[in-house]
Amino acid sequence: MAALIKVGMADYKVGRSPSTLISYGLGSCIGVSLYDPVKKVGGLLHIMLPDSTQARFSDNPAKFADTGIPLMINDVVALGATKARLQAKIAGGAQMFAFSNASDIMKVGSRNAETCKQILRRNGIKIVAEDTGGNYGRTVSIDLETGAYKVKTIDRGEKLI
Repeated sequence: MAALIKVGMADYKVGRSPSTLISYGLGSCIGVSLYDPVKKVGGLLHIMLPDSTQARFSDNPAKFADTGIPLMINDVVALGATKARLQAKIAGGAQMFAFSNASDIMKVGSRNAETCKQILRRNGIKIVAEDTGGNYGRTVSIDLETGAYKVKTIDRGEKLI
């Protein structure tokens, strides 16, 4: 029977088929998945913020896109993935609260999404699917047997990306 591995906020996990990695309650956070379809290994990272250098307390590297993504890449490769084969899928990055005259600093979700895309590009990892933005939360999971990335929402149903 396949294991269901829970990934908390500001956390990441890696694994291999037939496991499924799941992270609940993404709002402005991003769920970044990596998957090697040949080795059937991958990872899921639940980042909260884009940049560790802008934070007062940055003792948890999984909390940030700039430090969490490279860590997860290294761990997935250590499980047998080939970096050149890795495929990324991202979801989340919502604007959960409306602010009148909101500055860019308040748009954490869109900043998270853009930073994740930049870091993945810089590492030569192709983003094959995404479901970002909007004003609603998501729960995401990746099936390490197939690479299917499921995005569930409360009132918008679920979809595979």
